[in-house]
Amino acid sequence: MTEAQIIATDLDRIVEEIREGRRFLLTTHENPDGDALGSLLATHQILQALGKDSVMFLAAKEFPLPVEYRFMPLEEVFHEPPADMADRVVIFLDCGNIDRMPVDFLKHGREKVLNIDHHHDNTRFGTVNLVDVEASSTAEIVFDLAGRLGVELTPDVASALYVGLVTDTGKFMYENTRARSHLVAAALVDAGVNVSDIYRRLYEHVPIEKLRLVARALDKIRILDDGALAVTYISSEDYEATGASEVLTEGVIDHLRTLDGTAVAAVVRDQPERGRASRKVSLRSTDGRVDVSAIAREQGGGGHQRAAGFSTDLSVEGVIEFLRAQIAAQI
Repeated sequence: MTEAQIIATDLDRIVEEIREGRRFLLTTHENPDGDALGSLLATHQILQALGKDSVMFLAAKEFPLPVEYRFMPLEEVFHEPPADMADRVVIFLDCGNIDRMPVDFLKHGREKVLNIDHHHDNTRFGTVNLVDVEASSTAEIVFDLAGRLGVELTPDVASALYVGLVTDTGKFMYENTRARSHLVAAALVDAGVNVSDIYRRLYEHVPIEKLRLVARALDKIRILDDGALAVTYISSEDYEATGASEVLTEGVIDHLRTLDGTAVAAVVRDQPERGRASRKVSLRSTDGRVDVSAIAREQGGGGHQRAAGFSTDLSVEGVIEFLRAQIAAQI
């Protein structure tokens, strides 16, 4: 079978499981981005349109969300397992590895786990796996799923999917943007997406505290190994001095990735309110020479070849030395 035929077969199996199921719990990876949240919300609304009992789950520590995503209607998200959890089919969205949602009740004894994703390093941890690495985003896969289920796209569903599509393609500028990405975007706009409103909410509602935090981060950029690595560090002291919280770090990495001649951009940031690890590391490969997802996996993280991340207890200098060694091994 060709890859396209395999994907079509997997999509058929997912459709069958959804049609046969009655109760579902939907979740995604920790530190959710636009694609994770958009796919989660859209799938929830699609299941509700089919008359299914659907609940969304994210751990309480994920809130408040980054300011860019707070306009999304996620008030119904559960922070604890529902009482009838044993009767629910679990659907993971945009989650390449089950360990990226570190919640024990989702990992053990699940009879059915549907895994819908587009990451190339997905571990196929589901009982049914729909992993399309050619898709620009998980939102693009959920768009296809809605069509196969015969669910008409409402403006709310289309808007959630558009958030996933536009953020994971970097406003249609990243290398994962294909002709189909624009065709899907056109269909979502036809379904009622207010493009300018979503753009403003995602990219133009910036609090002054974020700009002050970005300024401090840019002031501390280090360029190492003849441009192989550009890295900055956002400390607990930076949060305190600017009045910003960790959720306002979204997008800082995009400034570093624009540096001419840089192979890998990295932002290391403290996580003062997180209990699992002291620091989060975001990585971007600027020209494709380095697979940053392979680097992230070495620390228990994951992502795409050009965009990945991980959490760690390493010191800042320890992280930097680890990154330099990993990049040197690939270049």
